[in-house]
Amino acid sequence: MIAKLWKCAAAAAVLLGLGTHVATADDKTVTIGHFGNATPMQLVAASNELSKQTGWKVEWRKFKSGAEVIAAMASGDVKLSELGSSPIAIGATQGVELQLFMISDAIGSAEALIARNGTGIDKVADLKGKTVGVPLGSTSHFSLMGALENAGIAASTVKVVGMSPDQIVAAWSQNEIDAAFIWDPAQSKLRQNGKIIIDAGQVTGKPTYDGWVVNTQFGKEHRDFVVAFVKAIANADASYNSNPGAWTADSASVKTIAERAGAKPAEVPEILKGYGFPPLADQVSSAWFGGGTQKNIAVTAKFLMEQKKISTVLDDYSKFVNPSFIADAMK
Repeated sequence: MIAKLWKCAAAAAVLLGLGTHVATADDKTVTIGHFGNATPMQLVAASNELSKQTGWKVEWRKFKSGAEVIAAMASGDVKLSELGSSPIAIGATQGVELQLFMISDAIGSAEALIARNGTGIDKVADLKGKTVGVPLGSTSHFSLMGALENAGIAASTVKVVGMSPDQIVAAWSQNEIDAAFIWDPAQSKLRQNGKIIIDAGQVTGKPTYDGWVVNTQFGKEHRDFVVAFVKAIANADASYNSNPGAWTADSASVKTIAERAGAKPAEVPEILKGYGFPPLADQVSSAWFGGGTQKNIAVTAKFLMEQKKISTVLDDYSKFVNPSFIADAMK
């Protein structure tokens, strides 16, 4: 087992493009939060190379929800974490000292509206009078409401029920809901007796994503660490983007991701296709950190206020977005 771990670490070092800087004796520890998604970032988490590069002891902590991440960051327990676009808007509006500094993934078919077989739902418009399960305030909820809006369907004509992924699976098995907008692994279970109607990437004008956020003060005081983190994630993403076809079930990268994400290697290639991993050059464009992300947070916050998840919307969210770490990583 030890030999296996050393081999994984060596492979990750080459993949991530990190140097061989020796960690200092200084006992610096940082906890990084994530959701356990089967994405290239798991290769960074599986390797000790980020610690060697920066001199920090890195502890990775898996969270079940954005609400848990916000609470951990508000308490100061976690300084850097993955966070969905809806929870980012919630945290920022609530005054949590955080800054979005990088996109982890753009959500496409990884989140989708699934209709149960036999319900007569073939398009979004068919949701009228139907019961749809979704985790309230989530990126999937945002996509669902966007899909209804784009189809000209009043939300009041659809019974939207707030449920956790596990509750959705249970309700599905009992035929208590007709459809659900959800992510894996729940999505895969639903598709055994259902079909995709639309996915998050097809909901025009309502982009959803997972981003990397950092405690504002930590980012100021430990800029070099955050920049090194950006480089590590970007290198892992670039390895996938350069040749997705090589990431097969029997590849070392996919096996590592599967082990960390609790998925089967055979499932990972398809899961990866459900996300987009924007290169840094794309992230600094107008679609993302060049203005699009700030606008998206404001739009998402308005949606969350309408859903009574937050009580107000800020006039300006620009202070919660910091593209400078990417700029430094690209130098």
